[in-house]
Amino acid sequence: MTLIEELKWRGMLQDMMPGTGEQLNKEMTTGYIGFDPTADSLHIGSLVPILLLVHLQRRGHKPIALIGGATGMIGDPTGKSEERNLLSREQLDINIAGIRKQLEKHIDFNSTLANSAELVNNYDWFHEISFIDFLRDTGKYITVNYMMAKESVKKRIDGDAGISYTEFAYQLMQGYDFYWLYRQKNCKLQMGGSDQWGNITTGAELIRRKTGGEVFAFTCPLIKKADGGKFGKTEKGNIWLDAEKTSPYQFYQFWLNASDEDAEKWIKIFTFLPPAEIDDLIGQHQNDPANRLLQKALAREVTLFIHGEDEYRKALETTEKLFAKQDAPAASLSVNDLEQMEGVVKSEFSREVINNSTDVVSFLSETGIFSSKGEARKMILNGGVSINRHRISDVAMRIDTSSLLHNRYILVQKGRKNYYLVKAI
Repeated sequence: MTLIEELKWRGMLQDMMPGTGEQLNKEMTTGYIGFDPTADSLHIGSLVPILLLVHLQRRGHKPIALIGGATGMIGDPTGKSEERNLLSREQLDINIAGIRKQLEKHIDFNSTLANSAELVNNYDWFHEISFIDFLRDTGKYITVNYMMAKESVKKRIDGDAGISYTEFAYQLMQGYDFYWLYRQKNCKLQMGGSDQWGNITTGAELIRRKTGGEVFAFTCPLIKKADGGKFGKTEKGNIWLDAEKTSPYQFYQFWLNASDEDAEKWIKIFTFLPPAEIDDLIGQHQNDPANRLLQKALAREVTLFIHGEDEYRKALETTEKLFAKQDAPAASLSVNDLEQMEGVVKSEFSREVINNSTDVVSFLSETGIFSSKGEARKMILNGGVSINRHRISDVAMRIDTSSLLHNRYILVQKGRKNYYLVKAI
């Protein structure tokens, strides 16, 4: 199975320029993907680009990760209804350093390899180019008609917010990235999400018009959830690759809670398990969906890839303590179990108030578990709150010293997946 054949099987291929497969089969090819430095960590929306670079390198090709230090100061109109806030140079430097650290965990930058990965920042070449030089040497090769025909630009022009010249010029800047890498790094391939196809083809056209050279490209589909929800988003926000922003336990739980339909697609996209093994897992899962074998395999493989063996084990242990032993009383959890649980929101509460007792609604709001007493009361009446693994329904229930585990803790469950450990001090 060639690289292109495997990517098709995994559901990671959408648009492709003619001759791309032949080029990859012919010789070691340098290919790149751009990463947007809008934060100091990538999130799981960036996982597919990372995986594409890994697949490329594993097949003997040379990957380049381009960080948009210059274009990050401008903003890409693709898929956005309005112009985003521009970042300062200082914040961009912080973000770039964080992204670099994450990428180095997954692609091999060992310079002794013929196909060693490289990381480049487009600020390094753009900051040396004057506006006049850019217009004269690049702008004249791409017509306004060509740029306005791009779907992402047309949507913004037709929308209420419009589009600034700054963002309109983005596709030309991204096109120049491809041109620069082609000339300086012999880079003949660009990859990206399907929403980037317009920008990618602009780069290929710029190269053709300026040099007469031929380059190649392919895109992957944008990941969507079967229920129509946005991939990678929860009620708490993005699922980050940085363990400080999203704990390995929370990361593991995201994948473990995938629907059957999503898990069947995602295990192909987000893991490196061979096709035969994936087909076998899907078959076993269909025979016994309640066992959630597919979700467990998906969560295991992605957590191992991003966070490593130790953090995966901790996430699994926490999951088993919180979910697999639901029938066991909370008192069976040791102090160490409670203290070492990953992904459980921890807070402190006045021991004096507990000694004197307080109503559960006040307790839940004053600990910040709920934003208001009204919200806490409603959730209790709907059966969505458990205290020390006992579901409660009485809004007049009192929290006192008898509520404490090991004379110190109260374990609160909000909804299906949100756990809080309150420590009396």
